Amino acid sequence: MNLDQKIAIVTGGSRGLGRNIALALAARGADVILTYREKKTEGEAVAAEIEALGRKAIALPLDVSSTDGFASFTDQVGAALAQKWERGSFDFLVNNAGIESSAPFPEMTEENFDRLYQVHLKGVYFLTQRLLPLIADGGRIVCTSTGLARFSIPGYSAYAAMKGAVEVMSRYLAKELGPRRINVNVVAPGAIETDFTAGHLAHAGVREMISAQTALGRVGVPDDIGGVVAFLCSEEGRWVNAQRLEASGGMFL
Repeated sequence: MNLDQKIAIVTGGSRGLGRNIALALAARGADVILTYREKKTEGEAVAAEIEALGRKAIALPLDVSSTDGFASFTDQVGAALAQKWERGSFDFLVNNAGIESSAPFPEMTEENFDRLYQVHLKGVYFLTQRLLPLIADGGRIVCTSTGLARFSIPGYSAYAAMKGAVEVMSRYLAKELGPRRINVNVVAPGAIETDFTAGHLAHAGVREMISAQTALGRVGVPDDIGGVVAFLCSEEGRWVNAQRLEASGGMFL
C-alpha cells in the first residue's frame, strides 16, 4: 500500500483517532495537513512525528463548528500547497474532527444538540463543499461515523443521528462526485479507547460490557482504525465507493 506523492487533510488530527489516522497515512507515504482547534502544541507535535517518518506535514488551526472560518482555512491550505508542495490540489480529505456530548433523550438540551450538529454535520458538509475545488480528480473523501448509527446505546441519540446523516450525505457525494472519480466512504468505529471516550469507559462495568458484546472480546484502540482509512485512500481501495465500513471488532452482532 503506497501513498507516495499523495497529500491528505485530516481534521482533528492532533489527538485520538485523528492523530492515528494521520500517522497511518504518513507511514504509508502520504504527506499530511492536519488540523487542531485550540492546542497548537499538540498539533505541531503530531506534525513533527510525521516529519520524523520522512514525510512533509503542517498543522493548521480550524474550528469545524464555525463555518465563518472555512474560507480563511481554505486560503491557508491553498497557500501551503503552493509553498510547501508546489501543487494546487490535495488528494485525500478525512473528516474526522468531533466532540462528545451525550445525554438521555429527555435531558438533551437544544444547546448541546446544536453543538453536535455544527461539528458533526453542518461543519462536515460545508467544509467539504469549501475544499472541493482543491481536491484532485481521482481523490478520496473519508468521513468518520460511529457504530452507534447501527446499534443503540442510551444517551447517544443526538450524536448518532448526526453521524447517520453524514452516512447518507456521503452516499450522495459519491454519486455527485463520480464524474471526477472521487471516492467517498465512511468508516464507523465501534468503542475505541481515546481521550474522546475516556469518561464513558471509566464508568463501572462499561468496559466489561463492551468487551463482552464484541466478537473479538475487547475495546478497540486507535491502531485498529488508522489502517482502515489508509486502505480506503489507497489504490487497493479504488473500487470501494459509497460504503459504510464498520470497524468495531464485531459489536452487538
